[in-house]
Amino acid sequence: MSVVKINAITVPDGAGPELEARFAARFAQGCMNEVPGFLGYELLRPVAGDTRYFVYTRWEHDAAFQAWRTVGAAAAHCDSDSDRPQVGTGADLLEFETVPLGTASDTAPGTASEEGTATA
Repeated sequence: MSVVKINAITVPDGAGPELEARFAARFAQGCMNEVPGFLGYELLRPVAGDTRYFVYTRWEHDAAFQAWRTVGAAAAHCDSDSDRPQVGTGADLLEFETVPLGTASDTAPGTASEEGTATA
């Protein structure tokens, strides 16, 4: 089952463009392309409801994320200049599993109507 990890980064006022530029450079260089189990990521810019940037990452399974986090996290910063200060002033990790949304027969009892539409 794939998993999603979201790094919610607190960024000072006016520093968003610098954070975005750094992520764009990392993406262009393919910093994470060879990380086993890594499926992709997106940088989400806040527009309403929260002022943090979210880095949405998707992994084949939690073990791949944990392995990267323990020994391979430097890969995410392949463009980093150690003399540059960090842009973010704090971060929180949000963790999720993906929910398989198959046919009505694949869902748990009481979660799909007879027409096959999900109910909440």
